Amino acid sequence: MPRHREHLPQLAGELFLTDGGLETTLVFHDGLDLPCFASFPLLEDDAGRQRLRSYFDPYLSIARELSTGFVLESATWRANADWGAQLGYPPERLAELNRLAIEMLVDLREEWGTPEMPLVVSGALGPRGDGYDPGLRMSTDAAADYHRVQIGTFAATEADMVSAMTMTYAEEAAGIALAAREAGMPAAISFTVETDGRLPTGQSLGEAVIQVDTETGSAPAYYMINCAHPSHFGAALEPGAPWAARIRGLRANASKLSHAELDAATELDEGDPATLGGEHHELVTRLPHLTILGGCCGTDHRHVGAIARACAGVTATGGR
Repeated sequence: MPRHREHLPQLAGELFLTDGGLETTLVFHDGLDLPCFASFPLLEDDAGRQRLRSYFDPYLSIARELSTGFVLESATWRANADWGAQLGYPPERLAELNRLAIEMLVDLREEWGTPEMPLVVSGALGPRGDGYDPGLRMSTDAAADYHRVQIGTFAATEADMVSAMTMTYAEEAAGIALAAREAGMPAAISFTVETDGRLPTGQSLGEAVIQVDTETGSAPAYYMINCAHPSHFGAALEPGAPWAARIRGLRANASKLSHAELDAATELDEGDPATLGGEHHELVTRLPHLTILGGCCGTDHRHVGAIARACAGVTATGGR
């Protein structure tokens, strides 16, 4: 039985880190070609698996230095049925690569994990469509049916939880939360927001959290925000609001550009790690339940290190 399914240690109030922008690191720093922006095909050979494994080394070194926990996210954000088919993967091979992604993280946990540095293995899910544009929207029930296969694959591994990244609308998020609960997997739901702090559908962040909790009986273990700069969502977080306390993590972009501008960009906007760290310190000071910190587009271990050092020592008082 996986170690953390009954109790996720990142909910105890201590600082936990996670990684940055995996795909932007691979494309812009490593010069790799990622069709459909998918990293899971790297699991096909030894060289790709080694690159994915070594990607975590500088992040885990930061966590060890600061004695924080770490959430290891699998390279499976695009490894669902529609994206897999677009890349030419039959369902059986797709499931095998999802399992391989978790096995790699379990190996990392055995190598790096200590009582002072607990490691949580998370199966990462992405949206059926694009992470910036909701496109064709599913009902909650249809979303549960769609994502049930990938979640079931993770449930049969040593993964501790699943994380749904770049969710653009509430119904897909709710469907994932229901399918995860059915599979006995804790789920984190991470919403994409635009420069106005709202989801791409125009729904406010608070309304989306409340809708998912209402439709699922508060099934998600916690919520996160990702793929946006702190200046985009900082004002949308309301200290003292019950829904805001459900948001426990941030994976911010390095850039202040909009999603449309990022889509059109040919060069990586890395922002400034020290400034990003300071912006996170301000948020965590104001909202101490934000205890799970990483990065998204344009960030790497330098940004996560700056965020971690800026926020270490800020006492967390928030809870489930």
